[in-house]
Amino acid sequence: MRFTHTFNPTSLREYDIRGIVGKTLTIEDAFAIGRAFGSVVRRRGGKTVVTGYDGRLSSPSMEEALVQGLVACGLTVVRVGCGPTPMLYFASVTMQADGAVMVTGSHNPADYNGFKMMLAGKPFFGPQIQELGVLASTGDVVPAEQGAVRALDLRTDYVRRLLRDWDGGSRPLKVVWDSGNSAAGDVLQKLVAGLPGEHTVLNGAIDGHFPAHHPDPTVAKNLEQLITEVRRQKADIGLAFDGDADRIGVVDDQGEILWGDQILILLARDVLKTHPGATIIADVKASQVLFDEVKGAGGKPLMWRTGHSLIKTKMAETGSPLAGEMSGHIFFADKWYGFDDALYAAVRLLGILSRQDKPLSALREALPRTVSTPEVRFDCDDTRKFNVIEEVAARLRKAGADVSEIDGVRVNTPDGWWLLRASNTQAVLVVRAEGPDEAALDRLKQAVVTQLAQSGLSAPDFSGNNAGH
Repeated sequence: MRFTHTFNPTSLREYDIRGIVGKTLTIEDAFAIGRAFGSVVRRRGGKTVVTGYDGRLSSPSMEEALVQGLVACGLTVVRVGCGPTPMLYFASVTMQADGAVMVTGSHNPADYNGFKMMLAGKPFFGPQIQELGVLASTGDVVPAEQGAVRALDLRTDYVRRLLRDWDGGSRPLKVVWDSGNSAAGDVLQKLVAGLPGEHTVLNGAIDGHFPAHHPDPTVAKNLEQLITEVRRQKADIGLAFDGDADRIGVVDDQGEILWGDQILILLARDVLKTHPGATIIADVKASQVLFDEVKGAGGKPLMWRTGHSLIKTKMAETGSPLAGEMSGHIFFADKWYGFDDALYAAVRLLGILSRQDKPLSALREALPRTVSTPEVRFDCDDTRKFNVIEEVAARLRKAGADVSEIDGVRVNTPDGWWLLRASNTQAVLVVRAEGPDEAALDRLKQAVVTQLAQSGLSAPDFSGNNAGH
């Protein structure tokens, strides 16, 4: 019987496949992903694909169907089981697998799930994901053939490799970790057992209901439990993860949040000591302070497009040893493998802190102060959002503005900068702005409102608290 399958078009996204379980993403989709992606691997001469899954309730059955689809392509499938997405990446790179697929809903709500893929050790994204839809809908897959399956428990090897790059000093640290009932689970317990210092793990059990809070460390509300515990214990640092542990959240000894770009500043200063003049990459949502600090530390700051697949690809192209996003994805190619790994970033950050003679709060407070909006997202139809960006860009170019069009428009003015970009994964536009004070920030917001009005859009809700930075 000839295989054909049609995906819900909303599930085929820029960086991965993602949807609502039972509605826009089904078990049949999982099998079809295996069948289509497996065909891509086979046609490249590949033989082996590694799979893993996170702690969501739907993940085991989704992974099972995925494996069946891959096996039907005649592939050998190595199943590493439930764990962090970075552990699946680690398996792919160290085993030199021809392909890898992680079943994960990342930081999305509990009723979501999805698939992140690698092909020959590189990100599989953009047009490649759309091509899977074409292969499935046309039945253009390799002839059915029975492959093989084997299980591999990599947790001990992965943790051993994480610990190998511990480079701390003599200062003992008291650390609170919030696993957020994420897929970090057993891996995190093994990791803290191997690290020096005093460690407390909150919400360590893998639980797809996420009973404590939503697993997204970029949202301040999700860090409240961690902040309370850090202050109660008078800990040196608090660390948190998203659902599949490829994004990190950080809280200092005073219970104040360090955002993605601030974390990257501390890491960049350290990496640049051994890689002077190296390129450090951050996405367009990052503070100007980051780019200035990287330059001041002797590095070459490079602003790039948002998206973990895009950042990883740019790192490989430029030879960058370190990159990061505001969303908490941190990518190390210095000693590591160039992929985003919150557990590894935590080890490196703890190493830096234990070599300092001052608390993390002092490092944060020493950074130049700015005032910024949070990342403001507002609805805009998928068929309209990119056109709005082009209209705004055209007007700015005509006006002779200082504008970067790497990813949307990022406009530099005497008051600071503002950003307007279209999300690659949702029907929304994203706004962010940063200035030296509230008055400057208000003028930047008004510039955004004016541009949106000229494209027939209402002003977004800027009522969220501005963040000191």
